[in-house]
Amino acid sequence: MTNHSAFPVLVVQHEADAGPGLVAERLRAAGVDPRPCHPWQGEALPASLEGWAGLIVLGGSPNCEDDTAAPWLPRVRALIREAVDVRVPLLGICLGAQLMAHALGGAVAPRAARGAELGAVPLRRLPAADGDPVLGAVPEGALAAQWHWDDVERLPPGAALLLTGDHCAYQAFRVGARAWGVQFHPEALSDTIADWAVADGARIRAEGGDPDVAVDSVRDAEPLLRTVWGAVAEAWAATVREGVPVRTPVARG
Repeated sequence: MTNHSAFPVLVVQHEADAGPGLVAERLRAAGVDPRPCHPWQGEALPASLEGWAGLIVLGGSPNCEDDTAAPWLPRVRALIREAVDVRVPLLGICLGAQLMAHALGGAVAPRAARGAELGAVPLRRLPAADGDPVLGAVPEGALAAQWHWDDVERLPPGAALLLTGDHCAYQAFRVGARAWGVQFHPEALSDTIADWAVADGARIRAEGGDPDVAVDSVRDAEPLLRTVWGAVAEAWAATVREGVPVRTPVARG
């Protein structure tokens, strides 16, 4: 049996109801050891990624530049840049993808008048997805769980856009060979979305949306979500198991 401690992955979790969910479940099944860090509870993030086999940055309520509400974000952005520079496998989810874009030279903006993108939403493949080791097998039109009020507005220099959608252009991208950002929530299933709907329900209704419809759409899609995004998590785990990352910095862009 694989020794999970041989592949420790740092998981940056920003709040209590936004854990690694399905992604962590599939990483463990694939022989990778996800280890959440909870900086909002005062847990210290590491000074570097030395000794870590991978980095996951989860979603959360803060804006990617809101260092006052989330004073650990500068350290997260530094870890993201380090991961890209030394080729530690990286997965940024929702806020994590926005932090990637911001830290690596892109831009993020509020959805403003468009309102939040919520519920199970179909995605479209782009040519760069062909052959991608993590997202290359995602089928055309695959549904993904969405829950966000901000979007990546500009990709980092040199990033490859892999998946898009009708209401959010930058749904998944890759920077270099081993860093992926996804605007959606591959980790979230219907129970998590239902919790978010309770927390954000008043805001959603004030914007003219219906949180119950969003929850129902994810619940209906849950078998597919488990299949597609569970396989993506396992594919990302395979990049972690490839071995000790190269520690020679590489240029971005």
